[in-house]
Amino acid sequence: MSFYDQLVKQTASSREYLLSSPIILRTFKGEISKEDYLAFLTQAYYHVRHTVPLLMAVGSRMTMEQEWLREALGEYIEEEMGHQEWILNDIEAAGGDKKIIQHGMPGMATELMVSYAYDTIHRGNPLGFFGMVLVLEGTSIKLATDAAGIIQKTLTLPDNAFSYLTSHGSLDIEHMTFFESLMNKITDASDQKVIIHAAHIFYHLYAEIFRTLEQTKAEAA
Repeated sequence: MSFYDQLVKQTASSREYLLSSPIILRTFKGEISKEDYLAFLTQAYYHVRHTVPLLMAVGSRMTMEQEWLREALGEYIEEEMGHQEWILNDIEAAGGDKKIIQHGMPGMATELMVSYAYDTIHRGNPLGFFGMVLVLEGTSIKLATDAAGIIQKTLTLPDNAFSYLTSHGSLDIEHMTFFESLMNKITDASDQKVIIHAAHIFYHLYAEIFRTLEQTKAEAA
């Protein structure tokens, strides 16, 4: 079995914990409000704006023997540039105030996930960051495009309120193909163990963002 397949198989229970988050289940039943959607976009902005800095931090910690991986990270960086601006534009198109969001603070769950990502890179094995890539991009493929269609139909929002979700549904399919090829080149057992461990944690941390959206929505009101 390839390492990518092992990674997916061994993190299945944590992935199901994320996908069973109440707001995700409600969304697919069409039971979502504009406030829910804006709360999701807000927390997405607060972690997506760290994606490029995190990728750069991982690249800076690669060894000379991992130069091939540093080059791959460079491709990721190019692809991820400016995605936080897409989210701000979606917030504005959905009736939110993007200036308030830009200068606001993330919810606790979002801050903890971002903090763990930086900690993984700087304190431990930086390859653990790929656990976060699996969680965020794998979840986008499974949910983003379908969720966008349901939310738009439920809330009758314009197309330009969904650039983040709709683009990531298709874009992340390409990313995950690339990601799978990278993971299958990682043959060191200790590196593999770190990535699997981090993926478990990132699934739970990301799930907490969804499970506390009601709280962050209330705080923003």
